Amino acid sequence: MPDNAAMPHDRKLRQLLPAWVLGCCLALFLSAAAAGTALAAGPPQVLRIGNGPEPETLDPHRAEGVSTANILRDLYEGLTAYGPDGSIVPAAAESWEQAPDGLNYTFHLRRQARWSNGDPLTAEDFVAGLRRSADPATGSNYAQILSPIENAAAVSAGRLPPEQLGVEALDAQTLRIRLQGPTPYFPGLLAHWAAFPIHRPSLQAWGRAFARPGRLVGNGAYRLQDWVVQSQVTLQRNPYYWNDAQTAIGTVIYYPTEDLASELQRYRAGELDCSYAIPMSQARWARRLFGAELHLAPYLGSYWYGYNLARPPFKDNLKLRLALSMAIDREVIAGKLLQGAALPAYGFVPPGTWNYTPQSPPWAAWPRERRLAEARRLYAEAGYSAGHPLQVELRYNTQEDNRRIATVIAAMWKQGLGVQTQLLNEEWKVFLQNRHGRLLTEVFRGAWIGDYDDASAFADILRSFDGKNDEAYASAAYDALLQQAQQQPDAALRRGLLEQAEGLMLGDMPILPIYFYESKHLVKPYVAGWRDNPLDIHYSKDLKVLPH
Repeated sequence: MPDNAAMPHDRKLRQLLPAWVLGCCLALFLSAAAAGTALAAGPPQVLRIGNGPEPETLDPHRAEGVSTANILRDLYEGLTAYGPDGSIVPAAAESWEQAPDGLNYTFHLRRQARWSNGDPLTAEDFVAGLRRSADPATGSNYAQILSPIENAAAVSAGRLPPEQLGVEALDAQTLRIRLQGPTPYFPGLLAHWAAFPIHRPSLQAWGRAFARPGRLVGNGAYRLQDWVVQSQVTLQRNPYYWNDAQTAIGTVIYYPTEDLASELQRYRAGELDCSYAIPMSQARWARRLFGAELHLAPYLGSYWYGYNLARPPFKDNLKLRLALSMAIDREVIAGKLLQGAALPAYGFVPPGTWNYTPQSPPWAAWPRERRLAEARRLYAEAGYSAGHPLQVELRYNTQEDNRRIATVIAAMWKQGLGVQTQLLNEEWKVFLQNRHGRLLTEVFRGAWIGDYDDASAFADILRSFDGKNDEAYASAAYDALLQQAQQQPDAALRRGLLEQAEGLMLGDMPILPIYFYESKHLVKPYVAGWRDNPLDIHYSKDLKVLPH
């Protein structure tokens, strides 16, 4: 029943106020109510993103490509994440402490954290995820990224069971991780998808097939709605995400494309809000046409060609590897072919990496003519000549810039040395399989984007036992330097060890460095919150699509 005690006061108020005042108040009230209703019922924000190659999987512990990682960071969340400026911020863990010895971290999970089906997110889910990532049975090519964790290397090598990994749940919201040595970049490493948690009931129910629409349960700001291969991956806002109230975009659609020219056309036509990249051959044109919509920024990424050292002609043939490397003109490739949207590279670790001076071989400072003369001498000493030219296969994944670079380098090899090169382009998944298998490859395209801002993010992938070492480079001295660096608490001494390791590797030349990346995105002016950063990481939850 109504509270009749308020009625006399209400009648008195109406008697005191003029009718026109009451009318204005009523009109304002109705107007505000209508505006609120319109805001609540307004069209949901949709973000359309060009995203490079088709994802190879949405299983975070088996994924490896940049385009896949972009999606996984929306579907899952690690203990930590990267802020819009590239700094490390709390994510699924609201806080953590590091023990005085630097070897023990204790993470405290957010009590309101949930999986996308509403299940509570627990420390055991992170334990299970880290163990699964390190377990060789999973087949992760990123297992070695967890090597700072106690026993991780032995687990990944199959010498210890996953249960011996140095991680444990102290209670539902508390996780402890033990390291084998001081690791200054460790909090940033935990933002990597290899360290994401796993929804154990889904894994138990579906096995490896859990990462599909209708099955995948994540803990990120979005959940998987649909995946149409070679068409799009559609994500919907996750209402159970702990910070959902601050998420503005309701739907995120990732469009895969290996043809950057086609992606550029879709952006111009208004079909995309953000691009994966731009064709480097059109960098100057894009600057003129798009102005501030074009984001070019320093980026921790390297592009190189890998030599397969597991088989001839490059196995045990350093002179041949050096000859091919010295015969190419990186300044022409970066400055003219790529129109200044990249930096010539003679080393592996990019400039701008935290606490590091990039290394290069002595001949990098030589004039072009001297380098080419030395390349010809080494080519001859390796057993090749005009009458007996090297015949080599160069593989790259399908993409126009990759094709153009391969064509130009093949021409440089032909003109400078007489090398006969067969170019082979392959779809991304096939290309990865051939690289990892090492049975077919001779020279192949390689590229790496730093997973965290530290030289070890690059150096580690050339360790003899690393799952991403498709070159089959094996150097006990190199491995030993990296192991010493991993256990060195002094930042200056650690830096020296890492620089020494890169110098040693470049002397062995298992790779042919070509250029260092710059990130190259087109972003519509109505996409708010986009900030360039050295790791080129952008979470959809941090963005907004303004009315346009």
